[in-house]
Amino acid sequence: MTIRVVMSGATGWVGKALIPAIVAEPDMQLAGAVARGAAGWDAGSAIGLAPIGVDVTATLEEALKGTSDVVVDYTKPVAVKEHALTAISNGRHVMIGTSGLGAADYAEIDAAARGNGVGVIAAGNFSITATLMKRFALMAAKYVPDVEVIDYASAKKPDAPSGTARELAEALADIRGASTAKPQSEVSGIPATRGGAVGEAPGVQVHALRLPSYILSCEALFGLPDERLTIRHDAGSSAAPYVGGTLLAIRHVVKIKGLVRGLDSLIEM
Repeated sequence: MTIRVVMSGATGWVGKALIPAIVAEPDMQLAGAVARGAAGWDAGSAIGLAPIGVDVTATLEEALKGTSDVVVDYTKPVAVKEHALTAISNGRHVMIGTSGLGAADYAEIDAAARGNGVGVIAAGNFSITATLMKRFALMAAKYVPDVEVIDYASAKKPDAPSGTARELAEALADIRGASTAKPQSEVSGIPATRGGAVGEAPGVQVHALRLPSYILSCEALFGLPDERLTIRHDAGSSAAPYVGGTLLAIRHVVKIKGLVRGLDSLIEM
């Protein structure tokens, strides 16, 4: 079976790495590409490669006029939910690599996917090593209840926390024991400096740093009396780490119905 893929965010940081990877896979076919600024260009030419015979469209709706199976979205937080719901309503499976969505958004997407009989896979990070960071942190949380997350990203990143940190904190909040830290409501001074609680109440505190020179890093800090444990992932300047995980998700999403969150879920499958 050949999986026909529409790449939304074709000329973006990850899109530029994914398009040649999709074209090179024997069981995949690039069926469409979306990038408003490159509309009308050949998708290969738009990212600095040889033409590949697929035209870039300005909107996802235009790309969906053709035949396809999966929409891969690496666009912007303000657009991803609308894109996902549009693709689902048109009977396409969806792979979400864009961050910025919350639990309520994912619940709506899950309901729409189940209603239309399609699958959705969303992850804050499609890197294999970032997935291992999450896995190891969840293992630690079963034994060490005091944990907080620090989220590092560039000064220009529009959402906070990042999808990686948000997904990690939500998962940690589901399994860790009661924290010994003073509740934020009891903190004097400027309580907001304690970060934001993410996940089911009371949640896990997340601190988002936005500074030049960072690309994307995430660390979970655990504390016990007289000892600490830090589990951290650092992303480099290339989008290459996200390609393998995305291809894995494309192959899995056509086999499911409803929403699956996290690349670690696919590894378990």
